[in-house]
Amino acid sequence: MNPFFNTDAATLSPVALFLQADVVVKVVMLGLLLASVWTWAIVFSFWRKIGKTRREGEAFERDFWKADDIDAFFKTRGDQDLPTARVFAAGVSEWRRSTQGAGIDRAGTRERLATTMGAAVANEIDKLSDRLNILATVGAVAPFVGLFGTVWGIMRAFTGIASAQNTSLAVVAPGIAEALFATAIGLFAAIPAVIAYNRFSHGINRIEARLNRFADGFHATLSRQLDRER
Repeated sequence: MNPFFNTDAATLSPVALFLQADVVVKVVMLGLLLASVWTWAIVFSFWRKIGKTRREGEAFERDFWKADDIDAFFKTRGDQDLPTARVFAAGVSEWRRSTQGAGIDRAGTRERLATTMGAAVANEIDKLSDRLNILATVGAVAPFVGLFGTVWGIMRAFTGIASAQNTSLAVVAPGIAEALFATAIGLFAAIPAVIAYNRFSHGINRIEARLNRFADGFHATLSRQLDRER
């Protein structure tokens, strides 16, 4: 029989440790397992989203800097569902509002362009970072939740030992193992969450830096165009 699914507590299989545990420890274990599943769902979702954003953003920038007509490019690519495209659209919209009058305030226009595109970058990063705080929370809290289950399980084990008046290893080991299993599950949930949080934070920081560079470059382009306006 597969030891993993063996329900005999003496085998110390995960299934046996869960089934023999106290109801409080079972609740802790189930909560941590659900947190682990949620963590991996977020990991795969973020991995796909950040990879797609980076690839499509690079293609958008490459096509933009090759374009000769900003207005024509805006008509064809301005509504693309992409952070870089939305930053670009915010800059174009502000440019049109600021230059539609007879008199143009060049200094004010430059300031508004910088503010508008900076706000668009911040908004896109906020949307990209959505649910990233869940990984940080799981990584920080899961070990302590597992430790709570361990402490509760050990207290129960010691109470059982006192009631049985038997301190042999055969009596002590299953109860202690059940308790320690809760900590193991907590670490199983926390370690991937911490690694993923650090990795994705780095990826989002790189995307933010790239968006800021694009916004600065686009701002310089519009600033040169503004100098030619009469």
